Amino acid sequence: MPHVKIELLDVDCLDPQIEDLNINGMMANHKLTESAISDLGFYEFRRMLEYKQAFYGFQVELVDRWFPSSKTCSSCGCVKQKLSLSERVFQCLSCGYEIDRDLNAALKCDSFSPARPEMVV
Repeated sequence: MPHVKIELLDVDCLDPQIEDLNINGMMANHKLTESAISDLGFYEFRRMLEYKQAFYGFQVELVDRWFPSSKTCSSCGCVKQKLSLSERVFQCLSCGYEIDRDLNAALKCDSFSPARPEMVV
């Protein structure tokens, strides 16, 4: 399945950023279902993406696993101190912005710069 997803990517405008997730740690967390994490094939998707980068000529950037992508507002850049796994909607305490938690994290990863890990708003 990850192979199909990679083949569908538009490689003309691609310099993907992916989070360096701690999959083993996620699988050890019993609040997350082990089968859900392992069935999604995060590791295999990353491996194939990195393999294909040479073939298609793009660069995969890893977003540091400690970068607070889920806790940082994609609108104003304010960082929440606490965000539980059960909170699926990100609500910024500073500007009032509301967005799906995963979409917010993706937007923050898109603006991540390894040279400036504190972030670009």
